[in-house]
Amino acid sequence: MLPAFEFPELDFKSNPKPMSLSDLEGCDLALYVVNGTDKTDVLSAMPHGNVLKSMREHMEEDAILDAVLPNRHHTRVLVASADPNQAAIKLLEEARKWVAAAVRYRYTRLDINLSAFDAKGGARVAEALLSAVAIAVAPTPSFKRKAPTAPALRSVRLHGCNFELDVDEILATAEGTGLARYLAMAPANAITPETFRAHVEELANEAGWRYTFVNLEQLQQMNCGAFEAVAKGAPDIDSGILHLTYTPERNGDEGLLALVGKGLCMDTGGYNLKTGGSMLGMHMDMTGGAVALGTLLALTRMQVPFRVDCWLALTENHISPAAYRNNDVITAADGTTIEIIDTDAEGRMVLADTLLLAGGEQPALIIDYATLTGACVRALGTRMSGIFTNEEDLLGALTAHGNNCGERVWGFPLHEDYEQNIKSDIADVKQCAPGVSTDHMDAAAFLKRFVPESVSWLHMDLSAAEHKGGLGHVGTNVTGFGVRYTVSGLAESGVLRKLLSNS
Repeated sequence: MLPAFEFPELDFKSNPKPMSLSDLEGCDLALYVVNGTDKTDVLSAMPHGNVLKSMREHMEEDAILDAVLPNRHHTRVLVASADPNQAAIKLLEEARKWVAAAVRYRYTRLDINLSAFDAKGGARVAEALLSAVAIAVAPTPSFKRKAPTAPALRSVRLHGCNFELDVDEILATAEGTGLARYLAMAPANAITPETFRAHVEELANEAGWRYTFVNLEQLQQMNCGAFEAVAKGAPDIDSGILHLTYTPERNGDEGLLALVGKGLCMDTGGYNLKTGGSMLGMHMDMTGGAVALGTLLALTRMQVPFRVDCWLALTENHISPAAYRNNDVITAADGTTIEIIDTDAEGRMVLADTLLLAGGEQPALIIDYATLTGACVRALGTRMSGIFTNEEDLLGALTAHGNNCGERVWGFPLHEDYEQNIKSDIADVKQCAPGVSTDHMDAAAFLKRFVPESVSWLHMDLSAAEHKGGLGHVGTNVTGFGVRYTVSGLAESGVLRKLLSNS
């Protein structure tokens, strides 16, 4: 059984004054971040600056200076350089590198001096650093006989801060990203539909969410044949759709937000069986559900003033005498008939009925997350994810938002003529196109059929769910991508918040 995810308590404090000699004498570990665009000799002005400057002269420009000062406390000092105007993804990657150096020494407190920056630049650097600290100390699952040592860092002091930070949002986003990553990393024998629900139920009790589970028998009665087609091949009878609701204490003017996640806890491909190495990592086909849940947790921690529904499609895709087959014709909950082409395209099947249930609540905006297609990985690689929306005039703004927050996305079109790829001679629609195709676009065209025309919709194909060596401020291969994008997009003036406000 996988232990419950427990995000550590972190203490952040800020001081508008630069780090003084007395501050430096009293701390174990200090990080000075130098403004890479300012050629002023800032090191000389720092406490023990001449010592640091002489060491810095013998280092490469982008290296981290690591030195122990000749003071009574033998304070360890790290000096790094940052361009506050660089791309968010690059700034987050640098922050991860600096924090990793701090974590390595197992000090409990880190003092950071940011006096080299103006308010705008300092806020960007500080946000990246605090995000990197929070995700660095978030737990990851381990099944080693000897458990790995957890990071000791629990306290951060910012010096020279002539700006304000939304620390609550930073911590909430890190906790949500950490939860998504934690669940996605867990093996399939630790996270089944049943154990996933157990984790969520415990979290729901703590967070105050309304918790409703629609089991397979109930889904059959609701004619959710698309979901049932996949689930009936699984040995786990606990398949179903989990519905969670966060209700704010104070309602704003925004409409309802619905988060939908693909929760395939194991995907064998069904009768279109995955072969060789393609089966490895398929326990992470529930990452979309983990991201939806992590986003719900982050928004709850922030106490956003709008209602949030979260719909998790929990099942597995297996081979059995009851499993669905190629050329079967399946009927979804709205009566749409679907010709099955590939049993390994199961994600869009379970999402079809889940989107119908979510849409029935009349949300202002639906966002769905899924590790849906290999085609999106082939198109973009694993450094960014693909997005589709029925609000195509906002596609540029949605893409720009990804660049600004450090979780980059690429927007694909949803032109009507692409629907010809999934036109069926025997049913209303094909599940996917036979052979090699633009499957990420075909999948989005398929899903769009199950979203009410009056509802704004964003579909995220999580090609960046896993990236070797980490991505941005996240240092593990499993990234939790999508939580940060969504939470920052739902901030007061964010592009996603505007969709809720226009309801």
